Amino acid sequence: MGRTSRKPTGIFITLEGGEGSGKTTQARKLCEGLTAQGLDVLHTREPGGTLLAERLRSILLDHSVETIAPETEAYLIFAARRQHVDHVIKPALARGVTVVCDRFSDSTMAYQGYGRGLDLRVLRRMNDWATGKLIPQLTLLFDVPVSIGLSRRRKRAATENRLDRETERFHRKVRAGFHALARREPRRIMVINSARSLESVAHTVEELVMNRLKTYSARTSRHG
Repeated sequence: MGRTSRKPTGIFITLEGGEGSGKTTQARKLCEGLTAQGLDVLHTREPGGTLLAERLRSILLDHSVETIAPETEAYLIFAARRQHVDHVIKPALARGVTVVCDRFSDSTMAYQGYGRGLDLRVLRRMNDWATGKLIPQLTLLFDVPVSIGLSRRRKRAATENRLDRETERFHRKVRAGFHALARREPRRIMVINSARSLESVAHTVEELVMNRLKTYSARTSRHG
């Protein structure tokens, strides 16, 4: 008797980077491109993605509220992530959808770990608990010098959020953190120089994603 075919799970792609790195624009362009090729695509973001998680996002980014302790900030992010993973990401992947997420676990390591100075080992354990050890198949890290990124952000942002008010030193630590994470997992995290033109960056994104999709499709076909 032949094996029963099963629908392959979708691929999980995350986009990371500091403020003004261009990842949000590239996430939108990527989703439009993948959809045009006939793929079933879900575009989502963190913190956010569900009603409750979006409310937590508002608290996290609102600079008018009381000072938020780094640990509290991390707890709120993990609470939002749990809702997001349970209600949105995992169900979509189970349906075979390609999920494109603007920020995920690597942002927590970079911002709360390297930026805020929280213990990385503790953050990783908490993240495993919050995600059920869900790891993206591909992470695109959009890298730009901090001065350029902050300048872009201040020109384009309609309103200033709490992270925009952080010091340049903080953002440099975040950028260094992202680079450390990329060195730790070079096969998953692809670093993209996003100081280039939007079109050039988009072309690089398309190449990296299509190559990974082909590899993933071939692998799932062999094990299907």
